[in-house]
Amino acid sequence: MASHPKVHVFEEVVKHNKNEDCWIIIAGKVYDVTPFMDDHPGGGEVLLAAIGKDATNDFEDIGHSDSAKDMMEKYYIGEIDPSNIPLKRISIPAQGGRKNPAKSSDFVIKILQFLVPLLILGLAFAVRNYTKKE
Repeated sequence: MASHPKVHVFEEVVKHNKNEDCWIIIAGKVYDVTPFMDDHPGGGEVLLAAIGKDATNDFEDIGHSDSAKDMMEKYYIGEIDPSNIPLKRISIPAQGGRKNPAKSSDFVIKILQFLVPLLILGLAFAVRNYTKKE
């Protein structure tokens, strides 16, 4: 780390909210995680979800390994001015440009949860009627 790290204001940090340009705040430090977006084990969406707030609690709750914490050093770009971090998360839509596969799969699951029981019921009714006639 530099002996005199650059101090960033919150408004500057939250402007970096895309897959191609992503900064996050953890423990009062600002990290440019853009090069790590595709390599993050949880996916780039996890990092995009950390925009607009101090992500320290999220980072600690996951239980990152010591090697993951050491890896952060290469993405460090400065400190955050703590006086302008809002107490509540600011809702900033991520500008990832990628379709969220989780939302698509949730829709498919909901449809299947409705259709599969109907198909089973219909099959049971058909089998009952078929065996009853004989």
